[in-house]
Amino acid sequence: MISGMKFQLFLASLFSQIKARHWWFGVLLWIALCLPAQASVILRVAIEQDAKQVKIGSSTTAIVKDGSGRTLGQLPAMNAYYAQTVPGGVALDKWQSGLFWIEPTGKGFVYIGDRWYRGRTLVVPTNKGVTAVNWVDLEEYLYSVLGGEMDSRWPLEALKAQAIAARTYALYERGRQRNNPIYDLGDSPDRWQIYKGVISESRNTYAAVDATAGQVLTYNNQIILSVFHACSGGHTENVEDVWLSKEPYLRAVPDFDQNIRECYWMRTFSPTEISSKFPEIGNPKQIIIEQRSPFNSVKALKIVGDKGEKLLRGEEVRTALKLKSTRFNVSNGNDGFTFQGLGFGHGIGMSQWGAYNLALQGASYLQILGHYYKGVALTPIKVK
Repeated sequence: MISGMKFQLFLASLFSQIKARHWWFGVLLWIALCLPAQASVILRVAIEQDAKQVKIGSSTTAIVKDGSGRTLGQLPAMNAYYAQTVPGGVALDKWQSGLFWIEPTGKGFVYIGDRWYRGRTLVVPTNKGVTAVNWVDLEEYLYSVLGGEMDSRWPLEALKAQAIAARTYALYERGRQRNNPIYDLGDSPDRWQIYKGVISESRNTYAAVDATAGQVLTYNNQIILSVFHACSGGHTENVEDVWLSKEPYLRAVPDFDQNIRECYWMRTFSPTEISSKFPEIGNPKQIIIEQRSPFNSVKALKIVGDKGEKLLRGEEVRTALKLKSTRFNVSNGNDGFTFQGLGFGHGIGMSQWGAYNLALQGASYLQILGHYYKGVALTPIKVK
């Protein structure tokens, strides 16, 4: 274990060599018990929710069980079947039950919707249809998530930082959904993490996940909300300036993604597009930036029309207009309203492109994480 003083001196030496507009770092990452945990953690990932029917299958012969664990029969390999609701439960091929388990034999994969996944499938009825949930080992889940969230050709240290952030985020969501009887998280990037099944796995995602197996980020012995985004455009944000929450480890820091083309964007809205999004204001006349954060992101945006005004605050500034970020300027013209900005995402926590550049400059995954998440500890998973 590296002592606190030696670790800080080492960081100071490394980052003094990094050529960037902001060369200084305030890094504090105390490493506690870095050995990976041995206990397996199973995640329940909702792949299809409230659908009329869901396509189900397996790459090997699959055992079909009911809710009590009783074996009902087998599904032949490489065949598709549709699960759909019926009064009192779900129908699958020739069976009807309150719910179904589909468990592939050997090292088979399950098929849900239009993709292959590791683990097994739970099919349950809901008030609006049928939901298919992939029960999968956490580390195997990360093999896929890592390839969905980050280019697997990127430097290994960036991939390892992403693996720990993604593992921590998954367990944070699992804790938040503890009272949900069906699933822990979904597979969409809008709310959760990108999970595409085995198609996004690769040799590099295996290496990064395995090298960090069981390691998570904690603050005061609690799993953190380890959010991340594509790029901040030069500086991340304090969480309270975007989401109005107060996580002490999500502090604004200088970033290293200014050279990334994907961080620069421009979008123009016609008056008709604005009025269709906010019909209560009538015909839009002006869009005014009311308030900025200390690091130049827009905290409040006023849209003025001939019938009224609409004030957007925090994350709503980005999501209501579907902008790439909240770090922008806006110009008003007769033909519309033009937004020109930097960044991609909410700007909180780890910048993925920043992690990429730091890794290229020689930073380790511990140093990357320590830069973006303040005062955290790296600890083994404690299964509850």
